[in-house]
Amino acid sequence: MKIEIWSDVMCPFCYIGKRNLEQALAQFADCDKLEIVWKSYQLDDTVPETATESYEAYLVKRKGLSATQVQGMLQNVTKMAREVGLNYDFDKAVIVNSRKAHQLIQFAKTRKLGDEMEERLFLAYFTEGKNIADTDTLTQLGIEIGLDANELQTAFTDEQYVYMMTQDIQEARQIGVNGVPFFVFNRKYAISGAQPPQAFLETLRKSFDEWRGV
Repeated sequence: MKIEIWSDVMCPFCYIGKRNLEQALAQFADCDKLEIVWKSYQLDDTVPETATESYEAYLVKRKGLSATQVQGMLQNVTKMAREVGLNYDFDKAVIVNSRKAHQLIQFAKTRKLGDEMEERLFLAYFTEGKNIADTDTLTQLGIEIGLDANELQTAFTDEQYVYMMTQDIQEARQIGVNGVPFFVFNRKYAISGAQPPQAFLETLRKSFDEWRGV
């Protein structure tokens, strides 16, 4: 059974949602019958490829909130992340366009390493403060999860990976996705946002039983 996840590497709730889903999967006996498919989604495709402002300043401008409000929001998200074992450092986060990172994920998917690439990019972005628009940085991250250094250059030069990314984004629009993370189980049930593990587990069991014909 297929679980499709629309996500953006720059989305803090997407990483938290990934962890919550993983907690649910750890309690699910038939994981070997599941296929996890990561789908591209860009929360803001207008962000430049060169960093010009901090994460906090970007949110102040984008959301129209005060610096104090944004600081409080980031503190809450950092706390949420810590509760699932993640260490967020928004002071180090580099605000750049996620397009190249999505191209790399699309390439990794063709090598059965989509989940590993998502994980590595989330860690790079939210904990390590790496620049996910920098080709050399992305190449190194790809090598770390087992991708071939020479092969993976096509992720940035071959238009098919741009096409795969845009197809995911268009599909999201067609099914009414207007925020991520967005999880679709067996093309029938959906969960929006970083819901608790129990919500994932309940939906997982229901959709799996229907898929299996129980």
